[in-house]
Amino acid sequence: MKRILAVVGIGSLTTVAFVLAVQKAPPPSNGIAYPANWKNWPVVSVSYRTDNHTIRAIIGNETAVEAIRTGKTRPWPDGTILGKIVWKDTTLAHWKRAVTPGRFVHVEFMLKDSKKYASTYGWGWARWLGTEQKPFTKGPQTCISCHTPVRDSDWVFTRPAPLP
Repeated sequence: MKRILAVVGIGSLTTVAFVLAVQKAPPPSNGIAYPANWKNWPVVSVSYRTDNHTIRAIIGNETAVEAIRTGKTRPWPDGTILGKIVWKDTTLAHWKRAVTPGRFVHVEFMLKDSKKYASTYGWGWARWLGTEQKPFTKGPQTCISCHTPVRDSDWVFTRPAPLP
């Protein structure tokens, strides 16, 4: 009986430790809290950058998905969150013509709130680097300068992937 209680106790402590580790979010990036459930969001598009050889899965929260479904993305509605999961590209050993995700680079988010982020064109900008999810803290201007070519598309590069 003592062995059973010891095993149950150790198992319970392990479970609690695992849950606490999973629940601990990385520190904020540019004053923005880490979106806790982003790994459950649907993919709304993909992209490949030839300049830095990265593959990106673009994900969206429920507000973003509804905006896509209804064609209301110019401008995107307040409450939209778009994320990019970024990996360096690599090829498969058994299929050299295939390009696939390799090393994880970062995850980044754009949060639409036209009032809260009025000084940054209606968007909050955040990024967490590497598998340790270290917050990017160089400020939103770094993101804005990259997104300037798409200012007429509400600062968003992403074109939702067409579906039947």
